[in-house]
Amino acid sequence: MCGRIFIKATLEEMLQNFAFAGRGDVGNLSNQFPRFNGAPSLYYPIIIRDMVREPDIMGPVFITARWGLQPFWMKPDGRPPPINARREGIATNGLFKSAYRSKRCLVPINGFFEWKDIFGTGKNKQLYAIAMTDDSPFALAGIWDTWRDPATGAEVRNFAVVTCAPNEMMASIHDRMPVILHREDYERWLSPEPDPDDLMKPFPASQMKMWPIGRKVGSPKNDTPDILDEIDPDLEP
Repeated sequence: MCGRIFIKATLEEMLQNFAFAGRGDVGNLSNQFPRFNGAPSLYYPIIIRDMVREPDIMGPVFITARWGLQPFWMKPDGRPPPINARREGIATNGLFKSAYRSKRCLVPINGFFEWKDIFGTGKNKQLYAIAMTDDSPFALAGIWDTWRDPATGAEVRNFAVVTCAPNEMMASIHDRMPVILHREDYERWLSPEPDPDDLMKPFPASQMKMWPIGRKVGSPKNDTPDILDEIDPDLEP
């Protein structure tokens, strides 16, 4: 599962880091980043394949989207929309298959968080931050859709992060990890290709790092840089 992310860059820095994509409509997010404790239901800059020049020139473009997938046909029922889509069966699952086939996206981040269930009881968990070894920004594989709010008629773009089996590093703390894409695969993931199945695989552990952090991430209200400070788990109360 991937349920929290962090973006250490400003919006402008993020746009520069992924300068191959047009700037789109993300200016409204300019005062919301950096974001050190990114939770579901918040809005993020993601990259989709969209029209960049009329009449039919397509290319990568940044858009604003809410984390939590709500397909256009989904009726509000009080349940939170899924934030992750398992790569196993994504091409056939009724909730995900249409978006996977034609609405894939990139989710640019600096890292994500995961909880390790220390004793297997679910009651005592150690939190870890995960990033690239060189702290460079990277992109998660996502799928997106547009949902119309029946109360207001407003169209809400939204997304979910695709997950896969863990690599060797992640397997030591969890049984899933988000699909991280190599930069050379960004174009293909965004392309019209209906089933780029081979891209949904564990990212090499040798290019990643993780470190134990404190419990502040547990509340989305905590959004400060010290969340990422490494701790000694043996000294935690």
